[in-house]
Amino acid sequence: MSLFVLVIIAVLWQCHTASSQEDSGHYIAAVYEHRVMLNPNPSDVCSRQEALEHMSKNLEIFEEQATEAAKQVLHRLSCMARNNRMYLVANMPDQQECNHSDPLCPPDGKYIFNTDVVFRDDGTLIAKYHKQNLYFEAAFDTPPEYEHVTFDTPFAGKFGIFTCFDILFYEPSITLIEKYKVKQIVYPTAWMNQLPLLSAIQIQQSFATAFGLNFLAANIHRIDLNMTGSGIYTPSHSVHHYDTDTEEGRLLVTKVPVLTNSGGGSFKSNVWDVSSVQSHPQSSFCVNRDQECGGPLIPRLESAQAPSSTFHAIMMYDNYTFVPLVETQGDLTVCDGCFCCRVTYQRTNAISELYSLGAFNGLHTVHGIYYLEVCALVKCADSSWESCGEGVTEAESSLDFHLQGNFTTPYIFPQILASEMQLATPDSTGWDSGSYFMSKKGMSGGLVTAALYGRVYERDHKPV
Repeated sequence: MSLFVLVIIAVLWQCHTASSQEDSGHYIAAVYEHRVMLNPNPSDVCSRQEALEHMSKNLEIFEEQATEAAKQVLHRLSCMARNNRMYLVANMPDQQECNHSDPLCPPDGKYIFNTDVVFRDDGTLIAKYHKQNLYFEAAFDTPPEYEHVTFDTPFAGKFGIFTCFDILFYEPSITLIEKYKVKQIVYPTAWMNQLPLLSAIQIQQSFATAFGLNFLAANIHRIDLNMTGSGIYTPSHSVHHYDTDTEEGRLLVTKVPVLTNSGGGSFKSNVWDVSSVQSHPQSSFCVNRDQECGGPLIPRLESAQAPSSTFHAIMMYDNYTFVPLVETQGDLTVCDGCFCCRVTYQRTNAISELYSLGAFNGLHTVHGIYYLEVCALVKCADSSWESCGEGVTEAESSLDFHLQGNFTTPYIFPQILASEMQLATPDSTGWDSGSYFMSKKGMSGGLVTAALYGRVYERDHKPV
């Protein structure tokens, strides 16, 4: 069986100089988006020596980048005391023998896991995580039990770790945050970008924004596989990289604030206000799209301007209900069953690009099975309404907007994507009268997507 190559994910330091007392509440993080050298024949059986030689080629590049990362820290923050002493996280395969009394044990008696490993700054292996939610990874096995892996550092406290497709599921990501109170996540990924809602940098930033976390993410760089998008995200700012034009890898290095369970310094965390949702109890779901909404369900939103027409279009393999934005300003509502989305908006320039507001409430079943509630304000791909929902990367229209939805879940990931794959941060998010909202004014670039991406974890794998 061929082995998955190593991918460097994060290098962490703390400054140890007498002049760095003002930086005692920060550490330095680096992520490297590696142009991985893949096995050209991944389905072929290779010898141990061939696998080691292949992995060694990638490790030579990682060693160069780790040294360069350490140099940047020395240049910017004059950390002279511990040159190249760092915490290192990487992704690699892990083989473990199993007993045939284990019903999940493979026929050859060996598990092969997609694995993250964590090394302390003295070179000691201190943590190991096996990926739970595999995504078309026939070479790997699913761990028989959920793993919730954390590691402690002297400079920033506790970190949690999970991998790639894990980010869309409750286990292990949400448990790490809710049960283990993790405020900092390290995240290796090999993410295939899919617009308009699930590019790597969109989901990475929205996860950090939603939970008020530090999120250190490194993607593989393979533009032939549509893999790019890495970043270091904090509740207040982000540094990210997205490049579909060149074949070169990229190293990102930045200073990161240490966060505590109280949200970190003066920042007011956007973690879930579950009590606001529970004040509108949901004893049943609107499982039939034709049934009337009533009883304990949150009522439909009422807007000042009723949509003149709605239409359906496929977005991200799901059948969204859309309403067009036909005026320079307006107040529109669109519903999918009992789930409704509302936007008040104003265009700030005269560009005639098409936009629409979409709602989806249902079970996503392509390339994964998971239940969604989504409100999305999207730029259409061309001059036809049927193109709404297709992936685009450029826009000239600037819109001020207030987007909201009557979500039945507290797990909502706000995202704003501007032209040329630039990220924007919402001015405000939160709960108001049973609806979750996001507002933004004065965007510097054209709006591509503004979305509230809700996950209803308890409804995964259940028929609609």
